[in-house]
Amino acid sequence: MNRLHYILRRLLLAIPTFFGITLVCFALTRILPGGPVEMRLLRMRSGGGGGEGGANAARVTRVSDTQRRELNRQFGLDQPFLVQYKRWLWDDRMGLAMTSFEFNNKSAWQLIRARIPVSLWFGITGFILSYLICIPLGIAKALRHGSTFDITTSVLVFLGYAIPALALGMTLKTLCCGTVEGFWDLLPLGGFESAHADTLSWGARLLDRARHMVLPVTCYVIGGFAVLTLLMKNALLEQIGADYVRTALAKGASARRAVWGHAVRNALIPIATGFGSILSVFFAGSMIIESLFEIPGMGLLSLQAVSNRDYAVFLAMLSLTAILQLLGNLLSDFCYMLIDPRMHFGNKGA
Repeated sequence: MNRLHYILRRLLLAIPTFFGITLVCFALTRILPGGPVEMRLLRMRSGGGGGEGGANAARVTRVSDTQRRELNRQFGLDQPFLVQYKRWLWDDRMGLAMTSFEFNNKSAWQLIRARIPVSLWFGITGFILSYLICIPLGIAKALRHGSTFDITTSVLVFLGYAIPALALGMTLKTLCCGTVEGFWDLLPLGGFESAHADTLSWGARLLDRARHMVLPVTCYVIGGFAVLTLLMKNALLEQIGADYVRTALAKGASARRAVWGHAVRNALIPIATGFGSILSVFFAGSMIIESLFEIPGMGLLSLQAVSNRDYAVFLAMLSLTAILQLLGNLLSDFCYMLIDPRMHFGNKGA
């Protein structure tokens, strides 16, 4: 019952957290200059120029106040702040039903739904590769602590962590995409799949998509290698030095059984806190990487929404990301609760 109360309490705490996140961000979109009304007026002024120059500019200036009021009404900015927030949250379903300000009169959900499959491919692939590579590497480094292997891999891991994603992506494109004469032409320059992918068989299309994903996924994953690898290594070293491992060895257990049967299992407990991030892979994306490799994912969509002041799309993405992150944190706590039997729930005397 205590566990149930703990989960319910965390779930209830997520509700005001969500309101706080969305309320602050919604207020910022109304306060900061350069909103959708200003962007639309700027375009109207730019389009009003012509051969007559000053006369046209004066004409636009004279009617700009009227245009501003009409645009404020069109975007719903003429209403009180709380009325706007309530309309966005409830009537427009967290902005998902709102019409995009810039993207061909499509709703925010239509634009997001079209990008989710791309984000899933990159998010799930990066998530799985991170754990499949970093956990064994962290275990190997802990078992060979201080060795040449440990030092060499540490240098490589931190070197990859220190290189900015933009610099790494440009370097990989130069080396592997044939952009410079004399280097290999092994992989596509960018995109999610080839233009003729629809005509390929299932296996050929999967291979084509994999070739397009090699470089972006490398840039996605390389930054998180250091944190996850060293977390696994340090957790295992701490467990190997614990009293219960020495007790198991003193009772006649083999070193293999003491490490793999006890220490490794307990060292995985801190790693479990990252399992909740599996929910956030729905909206995994990097503005820099997706712009560099021309990938039509969530990162590129968010960059376009911010650049064009398309707050309808931006706030809809924010609300969905906040919900998934909060649920992911709850899932992480649940996994931690199941794996670690020592976890207490605030009982007196515990």
